[in-house]
Amino acid sequence: PVASASMLVWIDQDLCTGDGLCVDRSPDVFPLLEDGIAYVVEGGIPQNDPGGSRSLAFVEKREESAVIEAAEICPGECIFIEMGGMIRPLN
Repeated sequence: PVASASMLVWIDQDLCTGDGLCVDRSPDVFPLLEDGIAYVVEGGIPQNDPGGSRSLAFVEKREESAVIEAAEICPGECIFIEMGGMIRPLN
């Protein structure tokens, strides 16, 4: 991760419905794992331990728009984005 990254993202798996819309928008950031629930990836590694706000992943600049769109269309409202030190849902 780059220290100057301006966007971080995490998923609340308790709210995830497993629809995969986030995967459609940004497959490099959001994978569906064996449990059918979406997670975030950083450096190719799913951040699923513990899978909450302590599993923040840096978002590359080229993925920021897709991550925002994924958060906006997520039916489970489970994607949270941190910018400027504040975690907030975009739904």
